[in-house]
Amino acid sequence: MLERPYTLLSCGMSIDGYLDDAGPDRLLLSNDADFDRVDEVRATCDAILVGAATIRADNPRLLVRAEHRRAAREGRGLASTPLKVTVTSQGSLDPSAQFFAAGDVEKLVYCPTPAVASVSARLGAVATVADGGDPVDVAVIVADLARRGVGRLMVEGGGTMHTQFLTSGLVDELQLVVAPFFVGDSRAPRFVGDGKFGWGPTHRAVLASVRQIGDVVLLRYALSDRFVAA
Repeated sequence: MLERPYTLLSCGMSIDGYLDDAGPDRLLLSNDADFDRVDEVRATCDAILVGAATIRADNPRLLVRAEHRRAAREGRGLASTPLKVTVTSQGSLDPSAQFFAAGDVEKLVYCPTPAVASVSARLGAVATVADGGDPVDVAVIVADLARRGVGRLMVEGGGTMHTQFLTSGLVDELQLVVAPFFVGDSRAPRFVGDGKFGWGPTHRAVLASVRQIGDVVLLRYALSDRFVAA
């Protein structure tokens, strides 16, 4: 059996399943109370993973924001914020992006085997570059993260990463926040793309809980027998 971290996929989407609109600015799908909830979840994890497209589109910091949560992690002998992880095909990322520049925490970049040398030349000064397989395989990535001591992984997007993790059967828990509006633009990115998923009309996902947070709703799904309800 594959040794891998407990994997939690976290996503916010519109009523019609979009992660963003087609405009140049980031679409805010949540509210302050839910952003704080996500921060709390981040603080419980050992690593946060996003795809390279998310870094290019949103320039996220991916840090634990609340001082008391950072202090609590440090009190447990951990870094103040989890390891930051991304996946790229060619390493076409800006080394000055906030993913790399923000936070005194290790950054890890996975890329295809043939690209390791070129990606290391571009990003090796700001991150550790690791072999993700040829082609990149999320099963290889999670196994390597487990070897690096990651016991709890949070996947925060985007749609390509969501699709790959879900179709590979590597997600234990889905936390899906639904915003109270439609995007209605097929040019915009969706929550997931096409793929063969383990949950369908004859094998329905288990809805573990529903929680209203202001004007959004959090749907929490148990996607494996490793799901932890607490």
